[in-house]
Formats: sequence, structure tokens, C-alpha cells
Amino acid sequence: MLDACLDRIARYDPSLNALTTFNTERARVEASASTQRWAAGRPCGPLDGVPIGVKDMQDVAGLPTTNGNPLMRGNVAEQDALIVARLRRAGAIVVAKTNVPEFGAGGNSVNPVWGATGNPYDPTRIAGGSSGGSAAALAASFLPLCTGSDTGGSLRLPAALCGVVGYRPSGDVVAHPGRPLGWSVISVLGPMARNMDDLLLMLRAIQGADAGDPLTVPTDPARFDDITPADIGGLRVGYSVDFGDLPVDPDVRVAFQARVKAIAPHVATCEPVDMNLGQMDRCFDILRAESFVAAFDATGEGSVDQFGAHVAANVALGRGLSFRDRAWAHLEQTRILRRFRERTDDFDIILLPTVPVPAFPWRQSYPARIEGQEMDIYYRWLALTYRGSLMGGPAITLPSGAGADGLPFGVQLLGRLQGDRALLSAALSLEALFASMPATRPLTPDLKLTLSAQVDLKSPVTHPPHETGTGQTIQVGSAV
Repeated sequence: MLDACLDRIARYDPSLNALTTFNTERARVEASASTQRWAAGRPCGPLDGVPIGVKDMQDVAGLPTTNGNPLMRGNVAEQDALIVARLRRAGAIVVAKTNVPEFGAGGNSVNPVWGATGNPYDPTRIAGGSSGGSAAALAASFLPLCTGSDTGGSLRLPAALCGVVGYRPSGDVVAHPGRPLGWSVISVLGPMARNMDDLLLMLRAIQGADAGDPLTVPTDPARFDDITPADIGGLRVGYSVDFGDLPVDPDVRVAFQARVKAIAPHVATCEPVDMNLGQMDRCFDILRAESFVAAFDATGEGSVDQFGAHVAANVALGRGLSFRDRAWAHLEQTRILRRFRERTDDFDIILLPTVPVPAFPWRQSYPARIEGQEMDIYYRWLALTYRGSLMGGPAITLPSGAGADGLPFGVQLLGRLQGDRALLSAALSLEALFASMPATRPLTPDLKLTLSAQVDLKSPVTHPPHETGTGQTIQVGSAV
């Protein structure tokens, strides 16, 4: 199996650039040992011998964790991150690291160290981010499982663009002891896979508490072992095409409404829901900037010249925050959570699009305008996903056929806070429903066409050091 993965990677990854550094020699040793265990009838765990990819923001002992930043090329990890250690204990074999935007900032996996990751369906288009390398590697069948992380949509957005499954769990599900702000639920770790069965297999290996993560508490280690598809005829589905007021490309609106129409006859209810829950964009701006200051500018005195434009923009926002801004954001997040809980009294899941625009060329950092509305900072176009992050509950993206451009179209499901089991159960049912209908069946990329495209994705990529988006100042102390 490892040889098959490495052969496919050798043939097609030069055209996609999904993977960065490789662990080939150690992987071959581990695969040989796994073969012997299986022959003896004594596998060490449920993933014994399964090749995986690890996002290049998570440590793998002996491999560099560059975060896509030139100054971190030589940052070789001494030990595995907890999520990687748990996967290894289950028998997984780390084959390679996967590409990201610099420090995970943005929805386009391009950086000055490794270059850009192309979409397996069209390598001139973005694969998404920040877990873009993982999503592309899965879609191209380089590896069966990959890790990801999510603050504003980094698991969900690339999964949708590449036609795979990305799951953002509730903050207590997968321990994240490396989170800079240990009490903040905004950033989580999660699994990515080509389908729900594979994703659940991976989730069972990585879930669980750790003393280094105060958001997690000991729970039943088998809590995800017996998840089965929900009775689709009993599902109560609420939906919103734009989270209440967001700009969404007309083609995306049409494609999403077609999915709603396809689902409606099979579920108990399928009704529009009001998702105007508060000042979600301003709230996220402050919470995100706070987390970037904690990670990159804790003293408030350092230079951000060593970072790219996106990190610098977030640090600049954070430097302008007041204590009142921070207090308001945490109060507003609490109010948003409570309003969302009221919405889910009437619905089991909330259905939304995942990405507001079709995949655009990878040389474009982000879309400057959507439906005529200017994006005032580089991540504003991710609002369909980052608004969902504010509730702290689970969210998942499922592939559902193609959009008008012929590329994968993903739908996003939001669940109740700590309602991960119910959301995963509903996702199993919707996955089966989508697979049963020709218009929504998952796609498979033709990598021979990808190979023939001959796109140069590894050219060095640089951005102005302090670009904040369109050049305007973002005033986070007032409504954005």
C-alpha cells in the first residue's frame, strides 16, 4: 500500500504540489514491521499500516515544521505533536507533510517556501486553505487520511473545493495542547478523509482529552465507536444560503438551492432559518487578531517584517485593540452562541454553502469582491465558515457533486454545541443520499489531465510585507 501511494505521489504530485517534506525511509521501515504484524495476526491498532499526511503546522519528529515561513526551514521537530502521536499509536505511517498558507493565514495554500498547491480538478485553481495540501492529497488519492486544523474554515473550505470531507469538531473532542490561547475554542484540530467511514476511523484514533488542553475533559474513549446513519426521514433541516447577509456568488446560490431541493423530499422538514445572530464579523475580527497577537506579538514590541502580509495584517489589527474591544468580543460570542442554540431548538442541523465563490486562480490571494461587495481584509471571503466557528460547536463539509464550473461543490452542516455524535450521524445519512443521486455524487479527478496542464506551482511566491487586503485600515473598534 505504501508503494502504491509513493508511486502515485511521484507521478502526480509535481503537478499539484500538495506535499512538502517526506518521511520515506522511516515509512518503509514501519510498513515492513506492519506487514509482519498483520501476517502474525497481531496488528497494533485500527490504522496499522495506513499511510497518512500531516499538515505542515503540526510537528512530526525528525521532519521540519516550516509553517511555510522561510525563517523556519530548519525548524526540525524533536517529537510528535499529540495528534500525530495518537495516530502513530493506532498504527498509522506518516509519509509526508502537507502544504499550507504561511502560518495557516488564509484560504489559499501558497507560501514562499514550498509554493502553491493546485486543485486536483484544475491545478490552475486554488485547493483552499489552510489545510489545502491535505485536501488535495486526499482528492488525488495520494494518501487515504490527512490531518487538518480549523480556525476560520481551514478544514472545511479546502475539503469543499477538493471534493473531500473536512470535520471541525467541538473544542473538547480532539485535544490541542499546542493552542496558544488554551481557553479559546476558536482553533481546533480535526480529521480529513475522502468519505465519512474513513473520517470516523481517523477520529476514533485522535479524539480524547489531554492535561495540556483545558477545554478537554476525560470522556468515554468509545464515544465515537458506534455512530450509525441517522433516520433521514426524521431529520429536521434548517438552511441558509448566505448566513443571513453575506455576499455569495450567483452560481453558488443556484448550486446550493439545487442541493436544498434535492434533500427536501427525503427529510422531515427543510426550511429556511434566520442566521442573523449578531455582529459576527466584528466579533471574529477581534478574536482572530487576539490569537495572532498571542502567537506572534505577545510583547507588542517585535517586528512583523519576518512574516507575510496576512500574518502582519492580523497583528496590526491586534495592536489596535483595546481591553473594551476584547471584552465586547467575548460577550458578543456568548450572545451569538445562545442565539444559535435557540435556532437549533427547531432543527437538527443547519445547512449552508461552504465557499461563497467558485475556485479562483491560485495566483490570486483572495477574491477582492463578491456580489459587488469589497472584501476589506484577506479572510472576509471565508465568513460562511468562520461565522460557524464562533458557536464552538461541530461543523462538517460534505462533497455533493459539481458546481457550474465542473469543480467539486461542498455543503456545510452545523450542529449543536457538543452535538458531534448527532452531526456525524446526520452526515452519514446525507452522504448516502448524495451518493444515490447522479447530480450530487462525489467526483473523481482525472489526474492525467492535471499532469498535462503543466502548471508551475513551485516558483517562489512573495507578497508585500504589510498588505492588509485592499490597502484600507480596518477599524475593529467599530462595526466592520
